[in-house]
Amino acid sequence: MQDFPHRYTATALARTEGEVTLESERLTALASAPPAEFGGPGDRWSPETLLVAALADCFVLGFRAIARASKLDWLSLRCEVEGTLDRVEHVTQFTGFSVRASLQVPAGTDPDRARGLLEKAEKICLISNSLKAQPHLEAKVEIAG
Repeated sequence: MQDFPHRYTATALARTEGEVTLESERLTALASAPPAEFGGPGDRWSPETLLVAALADCFVLGFRAIARASKLDWLSLRCEVEGTLDRVEHVTQFTGFSVRASLQVPAGTDPDRARGLLEKAEKICLISNSLKAQPHLEAKVEIAG
C-alpha cells in the first residue's frame, strides 16, 4: 500500500441534455443520468446508485482483505445496499443505508468468527466512514453443503 494521503480524481462531461460521461484515468468511461425519481430515464448509473454501489463495493473489498489476513476460507459474498434519500430541513440527503451481507463459507467454518469478520469489514469501510448517514449491517453466514 502507498503512503497517505491518496488522491482520486474523476471528471464529469455533459452537454445541456442527455447523459453525463464519467471518466477517470485508466478506467472505462461510465454513462450517468438522473434516476427515474428525478425525471431521468432510470436506465443509467446515477449519482445515487453510484454512491450505494461504492458502499457495497468497499464492504466486499474490505471483507476480502480481512478474510485473507485472518485466513478465513469463504466461497462467495453478496452485499446489497439500500440507501434512503429524503428531505431534512429543506436539504435532500441520504438519511440511512442498510447493508445486507450474505456470506457463504465451507462446511466446518465457525459462523460466529465469519460474522465477526463481516462486522469488522463494516467498521473499516472508508466509504461508510466518510458518510454522514451511518450504514446498518445485516450479516448472514451460510454453510455450504
